[in-house]
Amino acid sequence: MIRVGILSMQRIANYGSFLQAYGLKKIFEELGCGVEFVDYRVGECLVQDECSKGMTRKLSKATEIIKLNAPLKEKIRFIQYKRKYGKNYYPYLEIGAQKNYAPELDLLVIGSDEVFNCVQDNTNVGFSSELFGEGNRAQRLITYAASFGNTTISDLEKYKVKEKVSQWLKRFDALSVRDKNSGNIVKELTGMLPEYHPDPVLAYDFIGRCKQIPASVPESDYMILYGYSGRFTTEECREIRAYANKNGWKVFCIGGVQQCCDRYIDCNPFQVITYFQHAACIVTDTFHGTILSVITQQKFVSFVRSSGYGNAEKLTDILERLCLQKRRIGDLSRLEEMLSTTIDYAKTNDIIHAERERVREYLKKELEQCTRN
Repeated sequence: MIRVGILSMQRIANYGSFLQAYGLKKIFEELGCGVEFVDYRVGECLVQDECSKGMTRKLSKATEIIKLNAPLKEKIRFIQYKRKYGKNYYPYLEIGAQKNYAPELDLLVIGSDEVFNCVQDNTNVGFSSELFGEGNRAQRLITYAASFGNTTISDLEKYKVKEKVSQWLKRFDALSVRDKNSGNIVKELTGMLPEYHPDPVLAYDFIGRCKQIPASVPESDYMILYGYSGRFTTEECREIRAYANKNGWKVFCIGGVQQCCDRYIDCNPFQVITYFQHAACIVTDTFHGTILSVITQQKFVSFVRSSGYGNAEKLTDILERLCLQKRRIGDLSRLEEMLSTTIDYAKTNDIIHAERERVREYLKKELEQCTRN
């Protein structure tokens, strides 16, 4: 049995990170591999911010939630969700408190998720050389749907790490990315054209193959607002609230708590999919919120943001790849019009089916290389 390690964002406490890790693990297991998750040592942040340092960051995040103009009860639900995340959900991934650094493997796969997003102030990640394959003890080193997130070439140049990142990337045996920005960076830094593959939440057929997803949820007559806590503005929340009230729906927040929240849903990652399936509609500003809307064939809109911790690179890319550009919203006056429109998913589903076949071909090819070494 080929020993495969996945080095990803599996310990980051959000549903998208969990589901992409779980999905890639299941694909490899279906290909007959033994799979384990590999950890990385956090590096020093290239972007230094007083609010990003260690405990200061945690206190800052907690303060943001407390100050948020949302129901106190729902803010407490969210805090409890974060506090118990590892204990509740790590067992599904078969990881524990002890970190697994640089095990001996046949194949180390780095990705998916924003494993190369190295220019940020997140102290859970920092500028970690291990996320670029340094120090590994695998016979073969590849990426799968790796992303630089909102890190750009100019960011790498600004923080004087462009050459170092270039050297690291050139040591990979195969490079796969999930978005255009990441592909352009890889091409410029290595001279090679990477392969493009979808995030594992799309690549793995959760709806058709995952036995963990429950059939129903106890609630009805709700819409979902899916995004990081407090990132929907007061104006956006006002429009969303008005639309929900007009239709007699409650606003269920998942992933983060928002100003217009009726209830924060604290559930396991598989139940999230069921909540999406039974929602009246979805409003999101995240990459995985968009993907969850797509795999559940829902009515949805995606807010694309360029300011702050922007999502423009990855959200614009995924919407274009799935031929769903019209689900991008910028004008709040169009919220009702867009959410009332039925989406024809026929072309999108054909794309997803074809991409799932390509994913398995890529991974099978890399596994065959392991047996030849």
